[in-house]
Amino acid sequence: MAKRYTDEYDEDEVRPRKKSSGKSGSSSGKKSSGKKKANKRAQARKQRRRIILFVAEVIVLLIAIVVLYAVLTGTKTGKMEIEENDIIINDTVLEAQEAQEAQGKTYRNIALFGVDSTTGALTKNTRSDTIMIASINEETGECKLVSVYRDTYLNLSNDTYNKCNAAYAKGGPKQAINMLNMNLDMDITDFVTVGFAGLTDSIDALGGVMIDVDDSEISHLNNYQLCIAEDLKRSYTPVQNTGYQLLDGLQATGYCRIRYTAGDDFKRAERQREVLLAVADQAKKANLTTLTETANNVFDEVYTSLDLSEIVDMLGNVNKYSITDHSGFPQEGMRETGTIGSKGSCVIPLSLEDNVKWLHKFLYGVDDYEPSSTVKECSEKIYEETNGYLNK
Repeated sequence: MAKRYTDEYDEDEVRPRKKSSGKSGSSSGKKSSGKKKANKRAQARKQRRRIILFVAEVIVLLIAIVVLYAVLTGTKTGKMEIEENDIIINDTVLEAQEAQEAQGKTYRNIALFGVDSTTGALTKNTRSDTIMIASINEETGECKLVSVYRDTYLNLSNDTYNKCNAAYAKGGPKQAINMLNMNLDMDITDFVTVGFAGLTDSIDALGGVMIDVDDSEISHLNNYQLCIAEDLKRSYTPVQNTGYQLLDGLQATGYCRIRYTAGDDFKRAERQREVLLAVADQAKKANLTTLTETANNVFDEVYTSLDLSEIVDMLGNVNKYSITDHSGFPQEGMRETGTIGSKGSCVIPLSLEDNVKWLHKFLYGVDDYEPSSTVKECSEKIYEETNGYLNK
């Protein structure tokens, strides 16, 4: 079962140590009760349709290609096993999930990471350029995407506060998942990571994606794809015109990277979601031959924790699922940007607690969500560490 967060953590690794006895605001809950609830939840998960429904999400292609390759070649690489005991889930999250299940609502949340790497460094030692949460309603097939802005000032899951994309660089996907769960009251246990090469080759194998490029974007798009092409040692084709058009893999990846227009990094995260939505549209049209070709092209460029052997039989049902909404975290009206000392320019959740309430409303439709004591502690700490800089 996943580990309830009731301990303090070392900076150098996510490792529990004894909690100091004098801390009054720590998460609470009886150990025996917690084990029963977690075991009950684990059993319920086995009875549900498990991770297969994730095929419907925008990373359907990236998962499917690895599955197909494994089936075709008998190989199983690019997969990381994460022990549930190594995953942090805040106490009240399990209770909230049980309440949802009692109402017939079951959700699967998966972390999606796009790393700033052209050399295949997908496991750690590279910051996550893209951080998303894909939330799937397992009963209806509705999917929602949330971009967590990479410069958001959060607890890295070890009581060190910094830009949240540092969690992946420091401790790989496991620490990045724990960072999301701890700060946002999520219950993520699985992830998919892709680098520049994986995204580029996936889009090319699909025949490109349709994107609307405007005047402010075209020069930046071409500059970024030039840099990526040089790193990958590939040729590239400059985009000549603005408007709604078919972009190839390098062009679409360059489009994902644009940040120097109005909206800065917030707009970039929106572009990333736009490309993934376009990938989803193309993946739904893809046949087995196309997916097989993609598998051969990008097998070594995807890294995931998912149990993929069950997914291949579900590929034909992808059209029954849909992406119904997407947004960014922290929410637009509850964030600020500022330079936080040596940590540089950060996105500050003005109240992490209020942002988490908004997030659970957005994902699950919960009007009266009460964040965990862990989130409240993180919220207070973020305020203490950033307020002085924001008011200068």
